[in-house]
Amino acid sequence: MRLVALNRAALECGLTLGSNLADARAVEPELIVYDHNPQADAELLDQIADECVRYTPMVAVEPPDGLALDITGSAHLSGGEMELQQDVRGWFASQQIATRLACASSAEAASALARFHRGEVADEMQAIRSLPVAALQLDPEADLGLRRAGLKMIGDVMDRPRKVIAARFGAASVYRLERLIGKSAKPLDTRRPQRSFTFHRRFAEPITSKTYSVSVLRELLDEANAELAGENLGGRAFEARFNRVDGAVQSLYIETGRSTRDSTAIARLFDERLDGLADPLDPGFGFDSVELAIVQTELLKSQQEDIEKEVRRDNTLAETLDILRVRLGRNRVLRFRPNDTHIPENTQIALPAIDAGHPFAWQSAELGEPPSRPLHLFDPPQRIAVIAEIPDGPPKRFRWRKKVRDVARHEGPERIASEWWKASEDPLGRTQLTRDYYRIEDTEGRRYWVFRHGLYGREADDPNWYLHGLFA
Repeated sequence: MRLVALNRAALECGLTLGSNLADARAVEPELIVYDHNPQADAELLDQIADECVRYTPMVAVEPPDGLALDITGSAHLSGGEMELQQDVRGWFASQQIATRLACASSAEAASALARFHRGEVADEMQAIRSLPVAALQLDPEADLGLRRAGLKMIGDVMDRPRKVIAARFGAASVYRLERLIGKSAKPLDTRRPQRSFTFHRRFAEPITSKTYSVSVLRELLDEANAELAGENLGGRAFEARFNRVDGAVQSLYIETGRSTRDSTAIARLFDERLDGLADPLDPGFGFDSVELAIVQTELLKSQQEDIEKEVRRDNTLAETLDILRVRLGRNRVLRFRPNDTHIPENTQIALPAIDAGHPFAWQSAELGEPPSRPLHLFDPPQRIAVIAEIPDGPPKRFRWRKKVRDVARHEGPERIASEWWKASEDPLGRTQLTRDYYRIEDTEGRRYWVFRHGLYGREADDPNWYLHGLFA
């Protein structure tokens, strides 16, 4: 467990990035830590980038914690570069986000100055020369090589012939140096904020009829889907908001398993949500407006009609799952998805059906071959007592659930090693051991999947046996 991000208070305590969590707690016993969530960090950075469109439409994301804003032609709207920086700094401070800002003639120079320079920048090139070579953002080997050669500052690298630098430390070092000092340029990969699809219907007089308000929502769905069709888009998440005259807002939120423009299906989901509300929709003194927001969109091309002008409908399962999610909750309708592991009990994971993505092609047994995995797995595997002719041989007889079973046939072993590169704990003990699996059949024709836990004489002196599954 290591530290990957620190706030200002932690830095003032003397903590450093990459340090061990136990060492950090020894320095500061009151340290508060949170699990690192890179996906949430990336989503937050995207949200901040969308907010920065208020300053310029040219905003690029530099993961994991940087933004580049091209303010050419927009700085004068705030009174100049210094005034724009103050505006940006003030807005981030209001959101309780610490920032380091810098303006430069190129995005690479601005990023390097923001990350490595302290104080005001009077002369941009002089400030760049005083930066450490880490500002080049090279791989660790090239960075270490530069410092060992005595080239610790950007100015030291600039004073050396480019051919010598490229020959000793790679062409990437020269390429990044040229971009840093503005000799070569790379256009910004600017982020385009997702278009907002929001539809309103305002009433001249408050509406107290819940039925009429819901019918207005259906009209908004037709209007929204017509606009989505023009963009070849479909909706995945929809939010309806009923605004009352007293300022209260009642919201309904639904999600779909696949992108859709089917107004009837979406309206059915909203009806299910309305029927399942603990507090029914209450107009109070009346609704003065109804809003529909399409929160998430995806590409959805028009479907080909057949000769009878009918569109083929093959999404019955998806619609059924959507209704079940609305009735039961999004986390109660699950779908199995293959998992990248060879440990049998971990080869599939159950995810909310709406998050499981597109269906996967499960591996099927070869035609005419018996299945390699049983239909039923025990979790955890059940302990059995086994008699074998030799310690590292197949079972000849075993006792399970107080009954002795004689083995008539066996096949194996199939050896499955432990995931030694993971620090996870084996469900059968703290030590991860190799498993030797056998497919066996007893004298009554029942088939089992058993394994010996640990290599005899190498990992265990007396390995235990477990029954992991039953074949159909």
